[in-house]
Amino acid sequence: MTTASPTSVDPVPIPLDDDPGGGVLGGRYRALTLGIVSVVLVIAFEATAVNTAMPTAARELHGVSLYAFAFSGYFTSTLFALVVSGQWCDRRGPLQPLFAGIAVFGVGLVVAGTAPGMWVFVAGRSIQGLGGGLVIVALYVVVGRAYPERLRPSVFAAFSSAWVLPSIVGPLVAGAVTQHLGWRWVFLAVPALILLPLAVMGPALARSEREHPVAKGAGFDRRRTRLALMAAVGAGLVQYAGQRLDLIGLLPGAAGAALLVPAVLGLLPGGTLRAGRGLPAVILLRGVSAGAFFSAEVFIPLMMTSQRGLSPTLAGLTLTSGGLSWALGSWLQGRPAAQRFRVPMIRGGFVLTAVAIGGAALVLVPAVPAWVAAVAWGVGGFGMGLTIASVSVLMMNLSEPEDAGANSAALQMSDALGNVLLTGLAGVLFAALGGGSVAALHDAAGDAGAPGAFAVVLLTSTGVALLGALLAGRVRARS
Repeated sequence: MTTASPTSVDPVPIPLDDDPGGGVLGGRYRALTLGIVSVVLVIAFEATAVNTAMPTAARELHGVSLYAFAFSGYFTSTLFALVVSGQWCDRRGPLQPLFAGIAVFGVGLVVAGTAPGMWVFVAGRSIQGLGGGLVIVALYVVVGRAYPERLRPSVFAAFSSAWVLPSIVGPLVAGAVTQHLGWRWVFLAVPALILLPLAVMGPALARSEREHPVAKGAGFDRRRTRLALMAAVGAGLVQYAGQRLDLIGLLPGAAGAALLVPAVLGLLPGGTLRAGRGLPAVILLRGVSAGAFFSAEVFIPLMMTSQRGLSPTLAGLTLTSGGLSWALGSWLQGRPAAQRFRVPMIRGGFVLTAVAIGGAALVLVPAVPAWVAAVAWGVGGFGMGLTIASVSVLMMNLSEPEDAGANSAALQMSDALGNVLLTGLAGVLFAALGGGSVAALHDAAGDAGAPGAFAVVLLTSTGVALLGALLAGRVRARS
């Protein structure tokens, strides 16, 4: 993928054998690896904590009907930040957008934690999305610029491994805090954790910037920035229209589509939406995988609390198995022998994800034990570990050095679009089928809930994952 003006990433190749330790934790890369993994660790802890606290927050803020919007709003603002971060990285290096993103992310946590109502809460989540979008692209660019190709799979595996501890500790801590101190402290306590990555990664990243300087190039591409803003505003309007579920919502829905469609076509590589072979299919499948998995995952804690009467802690722990197995799947794809099996791993990952989402839906049957959802999510996490990391590796391998920032942004934009569109669709289906009723949340036994709404959401996500399996073979570039 190319931008309208030349980018300025240093194209000088990095020697493959200049690491005395021979790996990502060797002498040359140890500090940098620990620094960027610590950032992922904080983001992972926040994500697992939010999943646990969100059902309680939505109920106390009287915003159950906006439950999905609180998640998709995060990814909506991320759409804009991804493009800005990609250009910022290509022109100034990843250091500035990375630290700016961490700061904005912290501000969003404070806004969400002090929100007096659900719409302010959604606004806080949207600010978090701005920071998260800046951070994630910068991290990918760091990997592409600072690590040789042979080490990149291991770095992405390390990213996934950083989710292991938060997956175990996050639900326990967030559940205990939610039950005894209140859900707000789940958001207000996380900014303190940001200080650790700032301290660890600063010197290592500064040294990497000196070793791989970025030539000062042209300014920001105004066209791409404008398209990114159109995509974010359009996605927000479409989601708002879906939440209204009335004739008045048709107007913002039509306006949102008019903004969103041309913006997406202009921002993603040509052929992405038709799964063109090679890089376009790789970028499309990132959005399909993320959208299928996370549009289902955000409803799992709500389903477990409202339909099976679990506490916030136990409901959050249902997702723990997914974080652990995700790291295992990512580690497996990072083995040298796995390089020959990228396409089978991606296809198999999609199939496992579909099986997991369908298996979680079985918990809606009262006779099925609640722990089945945790087992199913472990299967899905393993599949996602195979798929996401393999797709990331393929994107890097198919990108020229000068396109690293733009293609990383496109990959993350596809991820965000998949989350926005599919989580937004899930929210519309959930609300339309009565899932947002107050009774559904307050009935601890689940008799007055809306199991049909949860079933439709989960089965829709299952179908999307199966579609990804069908398209997996198109990641092979033409000879």
